[in-house]
Amino acid sequence: MNLSGPINNSQRSNTPPLEVALKRGSTVESTHCVHAVVCDIKGRVLMRAGAANLETFIRSALKPFQVIPFISSGAAEKMNSGERGLAISCGSHAGTSLHAREVFRILWNAEIEVNKLQCPLPKHAKSPLENNCSGKHAAFLATCKKMGWPLDTYLRGDHPLQLEILRLVGEFLSIPSAELIAARDDCGAPTLCLQLEQMALLYAHLGASKQAELEQISRAMIAYPNLVAGEGRFDTELMNRAHGQLVSKGGAEGIQCISRLGEGIGIAIKVEDGARRAKQAVAIHLLRQLDWMTPVGLQELEEQILLVGPGVQLEVKGALRFQES
Repeated sequence: MNLSGPINNSQRSNTPPLEVALKRGSTVESTHCVHAVVCDIKGRVLMRAGAANLETFIRSALKPFQVIPFISSGAAEKMNSGERGLAISCGSHAGTSLHAREVFRILWNAEIEVNKLQCPLPKHAKSPLENNCSGKHAAFLATCKKMGWPLDTYLRGDHPLQLEILRLVGEFLSIPSAELIAARDDCGAPTLCLQLEQMALLYAHLGASKQAELEQISRAMIAYPNLVAGEGRFDTELMNRAHGQLVSKGGAEGIQCISRLGEGIGIAIKVEDGARRAKQAVAIHLLRQLDWMTPVGLQELEEQILLVGPGVQLEVKGALRFQES
């Protein structure tokens, strides 16, 4: 895989991207260009808008897959993490006392000191437990403790834990792990540069209920959506209204991934300029097109998430189109 740099015309297709317009009154003030793709578990692109092969970083949407070794190593069971522990490990949480306590519980059960966390201390925070990625880092440390791997270097790309994560992702994508491009995410852990259709394929696997660890992870996220993000945040509010049918996980710079439980179909969304409001507007738009949520649930989600301000609205133009044969 080659990191292509800025999005260019060679990545575009005859299926146009979606456009999100921010309108103040009747006048368009800002626009966002958005790519989206739907894949099945066999890696087939079913529908798309824009470039399915667009390469970009998956950012925090990788977390459910970074948590797999926490389960497969036996660490999650040994530390009695339960579904709450798995959910917080997948989360980009709000750093509330509720979230910090769940992260602390993982470390406490693993007999690991909080100062072993290498995620940054958030501004105005008292502890790295409040970092939105602290759950993932706690799961990393607990896995390393169980496997006898070094704790101090758990974020290095050549650490056994990170190499195992690469191996697992490579298996899901049916490519050698050596072909994957990794880079440092804001929390210090590696993230991956993937094609948008590869992200959708990962999420097709997440919802397919065919792999034991992924099924545990998806069930935990659905059971405790408040630990995945937090009250009023998109992933939490979407899963709250999806009646146990959808798993949702976003990432920075305009990444949003969604899976439908039991069907082996995944969606991946990327906003070219990285705007959060655009990915959320597009996600709701596509869920309506795919009929994956009730009209009432989507309306409630719009009212809670997409309220920009008086006289200001977000409008999505375009739709997913079936993949050309």
